[in-house]
Amino acid sequence: MPGHAGQEGMTFPRVARLVRRGEFDAVYRAGKRRSSSHFTVFLRANELPQSRFGVSIKKALGGAVVRNRIRRRLREIVRHHRREIPAGWDIVIHPKSVAAKAPFAALTADLLQLLQSAAQAGK
Repeated sequence: MPGHAGQEGMTFPRVARLVRRGEFDAVYRAGKRRSSSHFTVFLRANELPQSRFGVSIKKALGGAVVRNRIRRRLREIVRHHRREIPAGWDIVIHPKSVAAKAPFAALTADLLQLLQSAAQAGK
């Protein structure tokens, strides 16, 4: 694609996503749960060379516009920081209601810290 040179590390390919309900269910069933001020994450070791991510947002957080905005922001955090997030995990992220109005920098710092500490605790 024109204009995308040097951004190979900035993509969010399908292999880095949880897409099927069964994949989400496996993480909920066999995974560990950790929480922070903005998120609850569920992690399960996946035996793969990369981590895979899924986002689940309750309707109680707001209408479609609000939920899609949260989803876009989370995808952007993961896309930019995939190399900093420990590999070998299936991760489902549940944002809390405060995430809708939180500054992007606060969300980024909170999510990265939560994922790194949860992965360390899970090893």
